[in-house]
Amino acid sequence: MTRSSKPAPPIDPGPVDVSLAATVVGLIAFGVVMVYSASAVYASNMYGNGYHFLVRQTVFASLAFVVLAVFAHFKIEWLRKSTYLVLLLAVLLMLAVAIGLGRSAGGATRWLAVGPVNVQPAELAKLAMIMWLAHSLAKKTHRVRTFSIGFLPHVIVAGLLMLLCLAQPDFGSAVMIALLTAVVLFAAGARAGYLLGGVLLTLPIGYAAIASSPYRMRRIQAFLEPFEHRQGAGYQITESLMGFGSGGWTGVGLGDGRQKLLFLPEAHTDFISAIIGEELGFIGVVLLCSAFAWIVFRGFRSAWRVQDEYAGYLAAGMTLFIGLQAFTNLAVAMGLLPTKGLALPFVSYGGSSLIVNAAAAGIILNVSRFGVSTPKEAQAAEKRTPLKPRLRTAGGGAG
Repeated sequence: MTRSSKPAPPIDPGPVDVSLAATVVGLIAFGVVMVYSASAVYASNMYGNGYHFLVRQTVFASLAFVVLAVFAHFKIEWLRKSTYLVLLLAVLLMLAVAIGLGRSAGGATRWLAVGPVNVQPAELAKLAMIMWLAHSLAKKTHRVRTFSIGFLPHVIVAGLLMLLCLAQPDFGSAVMIALLTAVVLFAAGARAGYLLGGVLLTLPIGYAAIASSPYRMRRIQAFLEPFEHRQGAGYQITESLMGFGSGGWTGVGLGDGRQKLLFLPEAHTDFISAIIGEELGFIGVVLLCSAFAWIVFRGFRSAWRVQDEYAGYLAAGMTLFIGLQAFTNLAVAMGLLPTKGLALPFVSYGGSSLIVNAAAAGIILNVSRFGVSTPKEAQAAEKRTPLKPRLRTAGGGAG
């Protein structure tokens, strides 16, 4: 993604990527519908009100639309200036959870109660990591292939956030931060040997984290032989697979699914895609996957076309953030990966995930406004005042 010979983005932005914006808005609205469909029975049973999650998700969706619009028009240089503040806030919130100030649920402490709303700091940590990577790598264009400047500082920061995730414990978020860091470093031009060495060093740590945890080992066993552990650790995945299987080509109809009738745990959160598969069938799942594929395609297109290193890395990282979460969630629900607690972006119930993903999508839309694709457009961009001169310090610090 090196752009040393290309001009900086123009100060006069164009319109946002309309097809990308429409896809994101459509997914958020679709998520509200599916959350209600998946949660009505559970909400009525738990809270005596079948609209409990619908009302909350509608509020979250309304906030998400505002966040999407704000970040789509936020000045990129302002976003860059807030990098360290966002990273510091994420670390402090993660530390607050790690020292016991968080709220526990399902054997993990991952949330902070802010009034009636529960905030998940790990979601902000992923966003903060991408922002810092983009800022740091853009400063170190000519040193990104060095170990002490281009590789080690980024691994140290990622490692700190991963350790804070594991303290909750949140193994899935730790893995996600590692993947985001590795892929963004690779895209920026870091040496493959360093990345491979980092992977080889991380594998024994990951194995130890899994082997030392009985519940993680049960999840691995359930992943390998779900139906043999149907009454135990494999219950959730077998019910999920049954949901997909019973949907057929066109599904049983919106609202008519059976798995949400207290058979499938987390039907409105981590396993909402199984309800989509049951009620809307194979066609519905294909359309859902196509929507995320389109977001990834348009996001990387925006990252490639923009003429500023920072904006390019930022858009690529945010695109990976959304795409990897969607792939992981769908793969888990379909039994292709061991169970992890990751939401389906824009669709699953949850305020933290929805707001953070809306911010990520808004940043991608923001970057899409500054892209040029033809030599003629590039020449026109050169004649205009740049949005912000690119930082090309050969010996940038640790960021």
